[in-house]
Amino acid sequence: MKKRSLWLITALMTIALLGVFVMQLYYIKEAYNLKSQLFENDVNEVLSAVVNKVQKRYAALHIDQKQLQVRQEKDRDFRGKAQQIVDFKENFRNLEAKRKYAQEKKVNNDLNRRDSLLSLNLSNPTVITEEIFQQISAKDAKGKSPLQVQVDLYKDEFGNVRARINQTIISLKRPSTFSMNSGDIPDSIRYIAFDPTTLNPIAFTLERVRAEMATKFKIEDDIAQHEYQEGLKKLMEDTLVSDPSNLNYLADLEKEMRQVYVPINQRVNRDNLDTLLKRELLNRNISLVYDFWLKTADKDSLVYRKAANTIDENLPGNTFKTRLFNNEMFGDPGILYISFPNKNGLILGNMWTTMASSAGLLLVLVFIFAYTIYAILQQKKISEMKTDFINNMTHEFKTPVATIMIASEALKDPEIVEDKTRISRLAGIIYDENVRLGNHIERVLSIARLEKKELKLELQEVNVNDLITAVLDSMNLQLQKKNATVELDLDAIDPIIFGDELHFSNVIYNLVDNANKYSLEQPQIFIKTITTSRALIIEVTDKGIGMTKEQSKRVFDQFYRVPTGNLHDVKGFGLGLNYVQDIITQMGGTIKVHSEKDKGTTFIINLPVN
Repeated sequence: MKKRSLWLITALMTIALLGVFVMQLYYIKEAYNLKSQLFENDVNEVLSAVVNKVQKRYAALHIDQKQLQVRQEKDRDFRGKAQQIVDFKENFRNLEAKRKYAQEKKVNNDLNRRDSLLSLNLSNPTVITEEIFQQISAKDAKGKSPLQVQVDLYKDEFGNVRARINQTIISLKRPSTFSMNSGDIPDSIRYIAFDPTTLNPIAFTLERVRAEMATKFKIEDDIAQHEYQEGLKKLMEDTLVSDPSNLNYLADLEKEMRQVYVPINQRVNRDNLDTLLKRELLNRNISLVYDFWLKTADKDSLVYRKAANTIDENLPGNTFKTRLFNNEMFGDPGILYISFPNKNGLILGNMWTTMASSAGLLLVLVFIFAYTIYAILQQKKISEMKTDFINNMTHEFKTPVATIMIASEALKDPEIVEDKTRISRLAGIIYDENVRLGNHIERVLSIARLEKKELKLELQEVNVNDLITAVLDSMNLQLQKKNATVELDLDAIDPIIFGDELHFSNVIYNLVDNANKYSLEQPQIFIKTITTSRALIIEVTDKGIGMTKEQSKRVFDQFYRVPTGNLHDVKGFGLGLNYVQDIITQMGGTIKVHSEKDKGTTFIINLPVN
């Protein structure tokens, strides 16, 4: 991919990412504004509800007071009327008693008058009981009558015989006297007397109350009872309580409240107002800490505020206000203020899902953008490294092929055919170059098998010190060609590991070959082995061109080759150290590199011991 195309793609993706970011910010802002508006609407509804309840409670308080006053007045009136009824009944009873007494007096007077007349006309009239009267009046009472009369005979002046009642005896158990004041006077009073002419006893009845007098008394009683019933009915009608629904309490209440000015702090209690606000806020799922205070509308003076809160001269943010009373019939309407210091926290808390999803989406887009750019750059580097690899591989393959071709053409020369020494030397050259070409091919195939995880190591016991010595012997010609010096410090006491001898020898070969190739002057190579309780450590050090920290991080990447500056004779595929790392990893070990620019490089291999 061309650099211009890469920059164009990067620019377009950046613009798209910024566009998405701006749209997300706009969406979050609009969501915040919407939440703020809904919050303001809820708070305004809370204030309206509180104002309505405050007004209703204040009006209800006065209505209750008015009803209590009316009830008390009616109770007093009822008690007065009841007392009037009691007094009226008591007066009626007193009048009735006086009337009855007068009637009784008239009856007694009439009885006394008639009794006097009876005494004048009859001889010795005596009141008897009903029982005696019945005995005397009975037809078969001869010889059984309780009345016994003693008669004395005498001669008058003319010589005639006369009878005289000397004594009348009534053998009865009756009162000796009769009192008119007694309450036991019967309706019919029985008398016994003697006819003055014949001296015969006479039993007769005297009515206690004469008929005309009884009729007169009944008329008086009826008139008195009628007057009593009419008077009682009138009193009862005046005592009935009117229906409260028929009384215009609101009109009277409004008239009274207009006439009396009541201060705002006496109309609204602070604690009650706080309770109403808290309840209405909770009904709308608002559990924020709030401040509230009350001011007069006319003078703008503070009436009271919530405890432990102070109010600045300027209204704080997120403050709402409303008139506590909608009209001035109660006096000063008052201004109620309520403030929410943590309003933004509540709104942002309600938006955490939206913000989290937006942030997550942006992070995903940023990750995709960064990963895409990284992948493009990596692909670009890999493409460049593969191009270098193909160029190097072509050169590496071309050299032995060209050498084999020249040697083959030389064998066709008739003069050389006769010279067996030259034929043997040319055959050796062809063989060596063929082996070299086969090694190149095997290395490329090994890397391919390592990538596909198809390379299987043949693990066995390997003596590291002996293997290092054998590898150095096989590289003797290469090392002598550049006058390289190799110092060995093989101090590992038990240098036995469990690994693949062939591939591990290739690892040592690659490290020594790199140390030899990347040295400007006479190469100096140091190889050291150390045994610890758990691992065997191999260090390969050179004093070559070294690497920077950035190059050291990438030295094990496939196809990566360290730039050699002015050194142009270093050939290779960029696969050696990648191959070394894969082999060491499959053997259960690790490899690290320490390097400084122009000072040299040290590779440290750590392998587990048996």
